[in-house]
Amino acid sequence: MEFIIGGAAAVGAGFFTNPLEVLKTRMQLQGELRAKGQHAVYYKNVLHAGYVVAKNDGILALQKGLAPALWVQFVMNGLRLGMFRFADSRGYIRDKEGNIIFYKSVLIGGFGGIVGQYCCSPLFLVKTHLQSQSVSSIAVGHQHQHEGSWNALRKIYVKNGINGLFRGAVASIPRAAFGSVSQLISFEYAKQYLNVYEYFKYRPLLTSFLASMVGGVAISVVMNPFDLILTRLYNQPTDASGKGKLYSSYMDCVVKIYKSEGISAFYKGIGPMYLRLGPHTVLCLVFWDELQSLYNRYFRQLIQYKETSS
Repeated sequence: MEFIIGGAAAVGAGFFTNPLEVLKTRMQLQGELRAKGQHAVYYKNVLHAGYVVAKNDGILALQKGLAPALWVQFVMNGLRLGMFRFADSRGYIRDKEGNIIFYKSVLIGGFGGIVGQYCCSPLFLVKTHLQSQSVSSIAVGHQHQHEGSWNALRKIYVKNGINGLFRGAVASIPRAAFGSVSQLISFEYAKQYLNVYEYFKYRPLLTSFLASMVGGVAISVVMNPFDLILTRLYNQPTDASGKGKLYSSYMDCVVKIYKSEGISAFYKGIGPMYLRLGPHTVLCLVFWDELQSLYNRYFRQLIQYKETSS
């Protein structure tokens, strides 16, 4: 049940934050392998990007890739949050006083993030392709011209098989590990701090809300470089054998971005990244705590009912 609760919480958050994911993807692909001043700037900032996309692609374009994006959330966070809550509920990551054990929570959080990201890699690939697609006047990055999620999955599979669907999956490991650990550890430690000092003793929802805001800042700052690299790797064109035409490997991508665009390029899209991950983290982790609380109350009532009826 922990896995379903984690996935459901993430899907609820993903529906509201997908437009910001679209804008983040576009801004990360803008000026790919071009130095500053040597490429067209279609998206100046988050608000301008939203206006440009809505004006040229239509208002519904802000929800491009929604279907695969929600499946990504369900699979990735269902596994990631589910594993963490499963371990937590069985006492694997806390000491006898109920305090978080740092190294154990890092291992569980990181492992869950890696497994979740790897399993949803084909959906993440398709999501990135669809979110980057636009009319030619504002197009950035390679345009794959998919006609929908199933069409994209079929095209990739027909062209390159299973390996094509999992292209970039290994490269997603750093993003998954660092992102998951930074978010979950900061959230749990912030919540633990607030609970220890009883700032909001009788307001658990507010405690979850404030702790999740800390988690949103942490994951945005830590994960942005890894997310940008993954976006570039997933969106690049491929040859007949499925190999990338722009980047031959993860490190090749890192080196080329640094040489062509400078160190600051790794934080392209940090604005929409935070505007997306901040609210997403808040919604996801608050939903996560509240759904778990509802389930626990229902489960206890069910046990009591069975005991009294027997």
